[in-house]
Amino acid sequence: MQILKAYSETLKTYFEQILVTKDPVTLYEPISYIMSLGAKRIRPLMLLHTHKIFGGDVKSVLPLAAAVEVFHNFTLMHDDIMDNDDLRHGVPTTHKKFDMPLAILAGDVLYSKAYHTISSKSKLSSNYTTQLITKLSKACVAICEGQVDDIKLAENKRIPTESEYIKMIEKKTAVLFEVSCAMGAISAKKSTKDVKNLSVFGRNLGIAFQITDDLIGIMGDTKVTGKAVGNDIREGKKSLPILLAIRKARGSDKKKILRVFGKSNATRTQINEVVDIIRSLGIGFDGQRREQSLRDLLEPTTSHVG
Repeated sequence: MQILKAYSETLKTYFEQILVTKDPVTLYEPISYIMSLGAKRIRPLMLLHTHKIFGGDVKSVLPLAAAVEVFHNFTLMHDDIMDNDDLRHGVPTTHKKFDMPLAILAGDVLYSKAYHTISSKSKLSSNYTTQLITKLSKACVAICEGQVDDIKLAENKRIPTESEYIKMIEKKTAVLFEVSCAMGAISAKKSTKDVKNLSVFGRNLGIAFQITDDLIGIMGDTKVTGKAVGNDIREGKKSLPILLAIRKARGSDKKKILRVFGKSNATRTQINEVVDIIRSLGIGFDGQRREQSLRDLLEPTTSHVG
């Protein structure tokens, strides 16, 4: 995280330049709001670090890193709208704090600003700039496809298979990790092989990130996450730990999980009982094992770059 800390103020300056408040103020207020919610900035970090391992000048790609983060916030804003979420990071989501039409329009501005930043601030030749824009636009399509897959999984009464879930998060979550690493390699003018290797690295890291987030959503420490333990169970999220638990549970344990899953009026006692069942099934270990298997893929991937 040292790279990101070192350049955090410069990134902040780029955000301010990109998202300077203009008329109408009511359009840009929601943008400033979501960009100030204390995000982890993992995706721009991936771009900066990838560029750095190839010996590139990190300062030269700060506009690209800023563009990726702006694009990410566009996806968050629209995702909150589609899910009708009330809170993000413990505060009202943009469409709840302002209103739905403004949030949609603000998201569209973020989307446009991301591409404009790449095309206007990139110091690379038109060939490399075109590659960057192509990568990000393809990622946007994949994210939309992943969002539709997520909606279908949620609407379908059938419990999805593990492979169906991984395919969905690969598009919805991991693809932006993938494109961040790819953009870092492209901007360093590296070979097609290097770009491909770093893309695979980013994709696997993104999947591991989502699996970790799934585990936190079930068994996370409330003091750390700010979320109630087992909240995903009450909300009926078909995350990997829940899929594994339903598949492994037997008899009364399985009935208890299905009785509580997706029930907004489930009591804290019922939720805690299901969390204990999931723990007893070794689901936390299963999720960590899958995450570790993905991490094991990362080292050989990055060892073949350059």
